[in-house]
Amino acid sequence: MIHFAPAANSPAAAARAPVSRSTARKMAHHADDRLANDNAASVSAQVHDDAVLNAALRHFAEHGLSAAGHARAQAESALAAGDRIGFQHWLAITRALDRRLAAETERRALLVAD
Repeated sequence: MIHFAPAANSPAAAARAPVSRSTARKMAHHADDRLANDNAASVSAQVHDDAVLNAALRHFAEHGLSAAGHARAQAESALAAGDRIGFQHWLAITRALDRRLAAETERRALLVAD
């Protein structure tokens, strides 16, 4: 996530005037309640996510704006061929490119399986 800092002379910067050490500790303590740890995933899950992201970016570089649709077609082909691992791989790439399309593909796959 990228955060942009306000200009030094903006009202938002003025509101962030230096605070005492005890006030800073109180603020930090209360901030812990609002934080979400986006690094909580296991290392193996993170490596998998990195691999999927890398594959999705390569797929996007090859197919451009039609990459999500192409990945969905690959997922559906893998499912039709009975390749569950291939389906999961292409579904993950589709999800990285277009979550709604991936959710729709997954719903269709569940209907076919039933």
